[in-house]
Amino acid sequence: MNDTAIRVLIADDQELVRMGFRLILGAQPGIEVVGEAADGAACVELARRLRPDVCLVDIRMPKLDGLDVTRALAGPGVHHPMRVVVITTFDQDDYVHTALRNGACGFLLKDAPPSLLIEAVRAAARGDALVSPAVTVRLLKQLSATQPAPDADSPLTDRELDVARLVAVGRTNQEICAQLVVSLSTVKSHLASIQQKIDARNRVEIAAWAWESGTVRKR
Repeated sequence: MNDTAIRVLIADDQELVRMGFRLILGAQPGIEVVGEAADGAACVELARRLRPDVCLVDIRMPKLDGLDVTRALAGPGVHHPMRVVVITTFDQDDYVHTALRNGACGFLLKDAPPSLLIEAVRAAARGDALVSPAVTVRLLKQLSATQPAPDADSPLTDRELDVARLVAVGRTNQEICAQLVVSLSTVKSHLASIQQKIDARNRVEIAAWAWESGTVRKR
C-alpha cells in the first residue's frame, strides 16, 4: 500500500458505477481505492473503520441514503468529519441542498467525465472542495431564488466579499488571483478569514452562504 496515496472509499448500489469509478481512480498515480460499499450502512461502517481521505457517496442507496451517510460522516457535531463527495444527478436538486447542509464538500454527476471525477477526489483530499460551475453553481443559484433581499451589513470586508462571490461562481484559487490581481497566499488568507467569520468548513459552504445571503447579487 502506498501511504502517500489519496485513499478513496466508493459507495454506490450499482456495481457497474463502482467498477467504473474504481478503474478510473485506480489508474491514477497517487490515488488508491481502499474499499467499496453497496449500501449506506456498509459505507458508514467501512468509512469509520478505514478512515479514507475521500468518500464518494451516491445519494440513493438502500439501508441508509447518501444524505444520512453524509450527516453521519461529515455533519454538524461529528468529532472528526470526513471529506464526502456526493454523487448526484440534476433531478435531485433538493437532495443536494440537504447534502450540502449535512457536510458534503463537493458534488459529482454520475455521467461526469473521468477528468472531473479525478479533480473532485484530488480537490476534496486537499481540502479545496470542488465547486464545479457545471454542477454546484446551478444548484446553489436555486438557494437564492426564495431568499429575501440581502442585508446591507456583512461580516466580510469588501475584498472578502469579492473572493466569496468568485468562489460562488466556481472560480479556482488561481483564477481568483488573476481576476483580483493578488497573490495565492493572499487569496488563501482571505478564504481562511471568510470561513472563520461565517462559520464555513469549506469552499462549498462559502458558495452556499454567498448565494443564500444574496452576496452574489450585490454589485
